Amino acid sequence: MIDQQALTQLSLQGYPRFHSGKVRDTFDLDDRLLIVASDRISAFDVIMPNGIPGKGAALTKLSIFWFAQTSGIVANHFISDDLTTLPQLSESERAELAGRAMIVRKAERIDFECVVRGYISGSAWKEYQSEGSVAFVPMPGGLRESDRLAEPIFTPAVKNDLGHDENISVSELRDRIGAEQTGELERLSIALYTSAAAHAAERGIIIADTKFEFGFADDDLIVIDEMLTPDSSRFWEADAWEPGGPQESFDKQFLRDWLLASGWDREPPAPALPEEIISGTRQRYEEAVARLTGPPVARHVDRSRERAGV
Repeated sequence: MIDQQALTQLSLQGYPRFHSGKVRDTFDLDDRLLIVASDRISAFDVIMPNGIPGKGAALTKLSIFWFAQTSGIVANHFISDDLTTLPQLSESERAELAGRAMIVRKAERIDFECVVRGYISGSAWKEYQSEGSVAFVPMPGGLRESDRLAEPIFTPAVKNDLGHDENISVSELRDRIGAEQTGELERLSIALYTSAAAHAAERGIIIADTKFEFGFADDDLIVIDEMLTPDSSRFWEADAWEPGGPQESFDKQFLRDWLLASGWDREPPAPALPEEIISGTRQRYEEAVARLTGPPVARHVDRSRERAGV
């Protein structure tokens, strides 16, 4: 990343705003959308007062990479990142958006997060500790935090743009959208995760879990929003993987850990982030992008498979 100042607020003169989320601002291009990834960062569903310089460019680069990498599994909404095709952008706007914007197909969003977990961590670990289940499905006893699961599992959630997503069972998802659509979302989500996890393993990274969003464009089911980024995934260092606690990561966990230690009550406003947390988060995102988009590295070993006896 080359940005030295975080871009947290954005408006365009020539294109109307379509939607603003925790990280992304979307603008209407009539038959298409322009999605811009800002440098805002959220944790525990609260946007931090500081941005992470260059974060939006990292998310965009990684998403575009994965869209190309997985296009043989399922189509996606990405059209182009060539901003010269948008004549109503000023030169200053085009420079500001460079590297962090995607022109995409419009789609009717399915309002459920399609989460896939290959390891037990986060909310899944909390549920397992209290209930012995993950996504309301009973799990084997004796699992440790960060253990590899026997097979990746699909754990959907109700999408909430403003607050915390609500985990639901697969059976509840079937009740809401039907068995056929649920089955297709589960099949595609696990296929995407499995392919990406194999790619990442060759680069010394474990994808512990991730979430996908889908929508319909011209009756086609496609992947939308972002894909397999440090915002939407847990990326762990494979060589350092050791079940029984938290792992060395290349995602937002570094920020979450600092927030938990700060004594913040997880209610707005969030505390200002010190420079070492901003730079540390930035370095982790940069590392994830460099490793995942780069060539395989022979010295890295997929310890997760080795220790699981695979």
